[in-house]
Amino acid sequence: MDKLDVQILSHLLNNCRIPDRQIGKEIGISGVAVNSRIQKMIDKKIIEQFALKIEPPVLGYSVLYFVVIGKEIDDILNKIRLVGEPFFVVPCVGGITVCSIVVKDDPAKKMNLAKNLLNDVRVLSIFEAKNPEIRSDLTKTDIEIIDILLKDPRLKIEVIAKKSGFSTKTVTRSLDKLQNDEAIQFTSIYDPKKMGEFIPFAILVGVTSNVKNPLLKLEKKFSSSFLQKPFVHMNQVVLFLYSDNIFKIDDLARKIQDVEGVQSVDLFIPKKINFPQKWVKDTIEQVKRSKRLHLMPEIHS
Repeated sequence: MDKLDVQILSHLLNNCRIPDRQIGKEIGISGVAVNSRIQKMIDKKIIEQFALKIEPPVLGYSVLYFVVIGKEIDDILNKIRLVGEPFFVVPCVGGITVCSIVVKDDPAKKMNLAKNLLNDVRVLSIFEAKNPEIRSDLTKTDIEIIDILLKDPRLKIEVIAKKSGFSTKTVTRSLDKLQNDEAIQFTSIYDPKKMGEFIPFAILVGVTSNVKNPLLKLEKKFSSSFLQKPFVHMNQVVLFLYSDNIFKIDDLARKIQDVEGVQSVDLFIPKKINFPQKWVKDTIEQVKRSKRLHLMPEIHS
């Protein structure tokens, strides 16, 4: 991979439906060249799949995050499946695994249950993820379209219309809504080990106050190293970055630590990114059978 490939991958991580021509305009090459590079990354399994990521609270779930060390992934998954379904699982350098699960009912009780199940595992961190900024109001039409997009988020509007039976105007309107929804992301799953000289990594940043001010400072200072847009959780920010030098990563982490409002910095270098979607497919099927026209009133009733 070269720097242009990384820039293309970054665009696809933030929105895999972005047109090739638009990516090319932003990075200074033709749309045809962008398409060729994307296909090459797919052929080389750098890009493993395109995915539709839906924040679990939109579908009525809470999310628990775990950072554990010293156990096989399968063993961890077998334990946490007794609490909820995996949302994502990321084994990292150093024997660390970062994973999250979706849970129903009282998340505090589920968290205590998870702690008991993981009593033979070294748990570095466990918390419930919350993002008060996320708002969503999905209609049954949106859900039908989401169900189709789960199989291929990059489908053309005309194909979606044919599969759904909706007009292209209805599909276009729904797609515009979904792509502007903070709770829904059209993204990509990539293989961190196949990025050549480039090293993707994540930094979990704990802040001392309202997350907005430190986030603005972090974006201003480090956006040139962003691989995808940050994830916000109450008083924590997850930065997704990349570097072409392992020593620069440590230097960058120190600089982030020095930003005003930053309290803690934890560094993770992923080896594999797993993004199970069984929970969302099962939930979508349940929602489709519902008689409600809107999803959110059903969840909060």
